[in-house]
Amino acid sequence: MAAQTLASIADDFIAGVHSEVWCNFATLDTQNRIRSRVLHPIWEKTADGVVGWIATGRTSLKAKHLAHNPHASLCYMKNPLKPIYIECRTEWIDDMNQKKRIWDLFVSTPQPLGYDLAPFFGSVDNPGYGLLQLTPWRIELGDLFGEARVWKR
Repeated sequence: MAAQTLASIADDFIAGVHSEVWCNFATLDTQNRIRSRVLHPIWEKTADGVVGWIATGRTSLKAKHLAHNPHASLCYMKNPLKPIYIECRTEWIDDMNQKKRIWDLFVSTPQPLGYDLAPFFGSVDNPGYGLLQLTPWRIELGDLFGEARVWKR
């Protein structure tokens, strides 16, 4: 695996995760057992690198797991020869301006990456609407027949 700077893989990372849309999202439950589910994050390039966003319920089982351990492991596997792995720290964002901005990002982004959050949460001010921020500390752009590109903080 070749070590990379985040800037050198950010565009390929965003293109890959946005073309695949769905990922496996693994957490640790309250007894330190691995639990996974399929989720639909949206990612942004930022001045500091990349950040992911998940619109999800604040009282979900996932929320309970993340309260126990805020780390998550994601895998995008649309192309099993070129998987994308992300190890990250999660954080709930309660700032209403940020929640509105990400709500609007999901709604304004063309499908299948974007989608309407209203059927799930009604409106941005619903207390059940949780905004989960994903901050990667490791990203791997896998390549079964080539050399994986890895960035690690």
